[in-house]
Amino acid sequence: MKAEVNTGRVVTRFGAELLVENTKNNPDTPHVRCTAKRKFDSIVCGDFITWHHNEHGNASVDDLLPRTNALTRPGYRGRPRTIAANIDQLVIVNSWLPETSWDLVDRYLIAAHQLKAEAIIVMNKSDLAEAHATEADWQAMKTYEEIGYTVIQLNAHTGEGIEQLKQLMDDKTSIFSGRSGVGKSSIANRILPESDIAVGIISDSGEGKHTTTTADLYHLENNGYLIDSPGVRDYALADISDQELADGYIEFGQYQNQCRFHNCTHDHEPRCAVRTAVENNEISKERYLRYIDALHTLKENSNS
Repeated sequence: MKAEVNTGRVVTRFGAELLVENTKNNPDTPHVRCTAKRKFDSIVCGDFITWHHNEHGNASVDDLLPRTNALTRPGYRGRPRTIAANIDQLVIVNSWLPETSWDLVDRYLIAAHQLKAEAIIVMNKSDLAEAHATEADWQAMKTYEEIGYTVIQLNAHTGEGIEQLKQLMDDKTSIFSGRSGVGKSSIANRILPESDIAVGIISDSGEGKHTTTTADLYHLENNGYLIDSPGVRDYALADISDQELADGYIEFGQYQNQCRFHNCTHDHEPRCAVRTAVENNEISKERYLRYIDALHTLKENSNS
């Protein structure tokens, strides 16, 4: 008799071993352990798969279902490495100490745009703002809000802003990004129900090593999911084109078609509508200069 085919979502991966959430919401077996054949090496946290039970041992993976998107970063020898899949929203976590890198925030926003995912900018440790925030920092946050991004002032220790963030994560798969020390774990501990920490099912068995770049998927109380991955701590843009970089600065969008040249990089070309908008204070000069720095870095990397 042919085994019943089930669907599930990958919670985490340890080599060929997968921990999979059973989408049937079976209270007796909410998670199953699966073994994936080598042809499924590309499966990552957040993927949807089909699988079937075996009479003995782990369940088996039958197929990897189509993804809506996948977050990658440069890996070994510059080859793209997929971190997680099927992401609806990037939660970009910053803090007043360590100080925020607005260049890095921009890179995360470009990644969100490429994923066709929403983005939320979180400023943690709000109690430190008075001592550490500069006028330029406040202006940067205001600029992000003006161009359409949600910015949340949050304090993981007092709970300020946590409910607002949880509501924005309702029914979505979100992934935390941000540098070490900004408080991602503290925020996650506020949001995650303790009963859902299931990744130990495999790691405690000793049958697989949980590497530092492994992503974990947590099912939230609000029917959302949180992907926690150290692999997006210091995100570097993968191999993207000049146009993809410019598209990631969403405020350029309404001006790009007005440039004299269809392939304008908004750097030195004559009659560039984006540069004119910067001169007229319609586009943030600070954001534009960060774009130019990123553009030049892309060109240097492509020539090296």
